[in-house]
Amino acid sequence: MQRCRNGTLALFEGINYETFCRQVHPDFSPIGWHLGHIAYIEAMWLLNRCAGISFEPPVSKGGKSNLTQYQRLFAADGLPKHERVYLPTLSEVRCYLDTVRKQVFDYLEIAPIDSQERLWRWLIQHESQHSEIISFVLQLQQGAIAPQWSGINRQQSEKQHSTDNSQLTEMVEIPAGEFEMGNDSIDALDNELPVHRVYLDTYQIDRYPVTCGQYRAFMEAGGYRDRHLWSDAGWKWLEDNPVNQPLYWVDAAEWDNYPVCGVSCHEAEAYARFAGKRLPTEAEWEKAASWDAATTSRRTYAWGETTPDAHRCNHDNAVGHTTPVDAYPGGQSGYGVCDTLGNVWEWTASWFDGYEGFVSYPYAGYSKAYFDGQHRVLKGGSWATRPWALRCAFRNWYYPEVRQILAGFRCAL
Repeated sequence: MQRCRNGTLALFEGINYETFCRQVHPDFSPIGWHLGHIAYIEAMWLLNRCAGISFEPPVSKGGKSNLTQYQRLFAADGLPKHERVYLPTLSEVRCYLDTVRKQVFDYLEIAPIDSQERLWRWLIQHESQHSEIISFVLQLQQGAIAPQWSGINRQQSEKQHSTDNSQLTEMVEIPAGEFEMGNDSIDALDNELPVHRVYLDTYQIDRYPVTCGQYRAFMEAGGYRDRHLWSDAGWKWLEDNPVNQPLYWVDAAEWDNYPVCGVSCHEAEAYARFAGKRLPTEAEWEKAASWDAATTSRRTYAWGETTPDAHRCNHDNAVGHTTPVDAYPGGQSGYGVCDTLGNVWEWTASWFDGYEGFVSYPYAGYSKAYFDGQHRVLKGGSWATRPWALRCAFRNWYYPEVRQILAGFRCAL
């Protein structure tokens, strides 16, 4: 819990009050709201509901109670996003976090962990997910490309990868057969359960995510103007949002082996048609990333059971931006598929829904509210994904038109 918190707080170093409160996009709350929400949820579940403590947040400078104010401000169903800009200061929210955490750790000394461990782990993942949102909202505030991205030099780029460009277009054949999909560990979120067997016919999947160099070919061929490459929904979105490049785009050859990042699912599908391919289904992606055909067993991570580290994938804000798709050969899956975890989230062709036998946890609306046929599944994680939310079975979901998240894709046949 403390390691997770340290990483969250590190994102706020040097942040001024204007940045803390600014809503940079209508769909996303200010970063300061996310920090307060983390404390609010921890207090609600562990102190109020588990410990039975009527938690009182620190009083304001005027000596007044902040209880009602914080309940309305930091609850997900409280204020609309555009009204979440009137926030306490960073130091006041830090005091709120610290006060909650002290009482939480006091409770931890006597808590019945055997019966509560799943909830405690869910809360770590909850903070991890909001921490990642803070990361990409900060990037949006800094502009399409964060300053440190543009400072990457050619020498660093060449040092990080040595794969021949032709190899970056390789596809891996995944033989027909069953595999186990999902996750039944103590960390499993409700939408990852239950584990179930899925049969897939033989298919091919890109060894690497689509690179900026590959995507540039689509752009230069007029991909954003070719109606035949776009679905009806995708073309309507493009007409309403006339863009001609990914949101996070640097037009420089040094970036050719980096994954394209900041594309909507509509853009990913258009590129796939341009390449004569398609997006993989969630099941195809997960089998390619997690299934060990030699032992007929699923892996938690593409490389096995060793927890993520800096030698296997780009994650946890360790680098602060994307890396070449071939920079982590030690992170490849049993089938030899590379860069599946970290770097960029990957769009799939699947709509987010519950598996057969789905049971909500820890409350009915956590996942089920989004089983509406309007959210696409993304897999894999990004360079900002915390290690507690990084695994092959993890399921992210967004509307297909969203491009502010750190998302790319790979293709299948």
